[in-house]
Amino acid sequence: MNSLSAAGAKPVNIDLLIRPQWIIPIEPAGITLSGHSLAVSEGCIVAVLPNAAAAQRFTAQQTLDLPGQVVLPGLINLHTHAAMSLLRGYADDLPLMRWLSERIWPAEAGHATPDFVHAGTLLACAEMLRGGITTFNDMYFFPDAAASAARRLGMRAMLGIIAIEFPTRYAADADDYLAKGLEIRDTLGGDPLVGFCLAPHAPYTVADKTFEKIATLAAQLEIPIHMHVHETLHEIEGSLEKHGVRPIERLHRLGLLGPQLIAVHAVHLEAGEIDLLAHEGCHLAHCPTSNLKLGSGIPPLSAIEVRGLNFGLGTDGAASNNRLDLFHEMRHAALLAKGSSRNAEALDAHATLRAATLGGAQALGLDDRIGSLLPGKAADLCAVRLDEWLLQPCFDPASHLVYVAGREQVTHTWVAGKLAMCNGAPSQIDISELLDIAGLWHTRLTS
Repeated sequence: MNSLSAAGAKPVNIDLLIRPQWIIPIEPAGITLSGHSLAVSEGCIVAVLPNAAAAQRFTAQQTLDLPGQVVLPGLINLHTHAAMSLLRGYADDLPLMRWLSERIWPAEAGHATPDFVHAGTLLACAEMLRGGITTFNDMYFFPDAAASAARRLGMRAMLGIIAIEFPTRYAADADDYLAKGLEIRDTLGGDPLVGFCLAPHAPYTVADKTFEKIATLAAQLEIPIHMHVHETLHEIEGSLEKHGVRPIERLHRLGLLGPQLIAVHAVHLEAGEIDLLAHEGCHLAHCPTSNLKLGSGIPPLSAIEVRGLNFGLGTDGAASNNRLDLFHEMRHAALLAKGSSRNAEALDAHATLRAATLGGAQALGLDDRIGSLLPGKAADLCAVRLDEWLLQPCFDPASHLVYVAGREQVTHTWVAGKLAMCNGAPSQIDISELLDIAGLWHTRLTS
């Protein structure tokens, strides 16, 4: 992928040279490299090149040999509510609206404080790093508390500037939510690992006036809009009754459809709506496990793929999944696309890996920095063992990542070239502290 320096040139000093058995760079598409090295310096990818060429071209402070392993871009969780890790298993086996109204919203009314958000996000970040996730797109209250947790664990975070019409402990009304979120964005704007999205909750909880303000802000600030859309049939029926149109048409009329929109879930799409979203350059965050567990349905992913509508994968929150595990999401996404379309060629392994990496990066407007292993991009990486006995034989590493391996096979996770997880443990926090946090909040939520 990179030409060698002129013969006899002095070797270049770099921070890290990784020599795995395979590299899947995502770009170019559909490629698996063997016998190649990945060079990292000052947090960025310097080159991906054959081992012999790397040995001649570079002198590394650290050389890491990973036989039997595959290195790929860090996974991108395009939709989650990180702090809700504290509510894992708190409200299972309920449909979405009962899950929200009977269990989740009352729990949040009693407990969703900055301490809750910081603690839950610490747990979430540690879990995600353990599974090779290097970036998460969050939607929750007190984003400054979430940012503090992500920064402590060295994780890349896109934080939601929430908008919803009803009051919570965080804000009084939609204008208050937006004002507080924008103030936090201004405060944290210089952090290279922290970015922001406008995050109206959903069409059924946000008024037209607020949506119009969000459309204006998105254009002015040039940041994404991250929102639940067409998650359930109940949502669509309510929109038809109240507004006379389905939610996507309402959003279209309000000026929200465009390259800035990340439509989360998008389970119930008609053919014309897929065409409209694709024409407007929108993106989807597909959360297959949450959609299945809440009984929301199965989106027409094969048709979405054929139409060329960009999508990434999300876990949703641990309260509705109940794992922040993109390996599960990759497998479920691929199988559901094939099963629902009766087409075994739908969403193949490389396309699935792209959704979990570059697809999410494009949706967030970060594809110039992350999502593939091109020189100049940030060294957000994960390494996965494929040599364990129960995974054998391995004919195609890309296929193995989607259909065979799990997060338990992830050995290393790097964010901007810094090791954030190694051999099952996060680098910046003790597991004993994570267990204490979980135990404390379990007591508070059950007392």
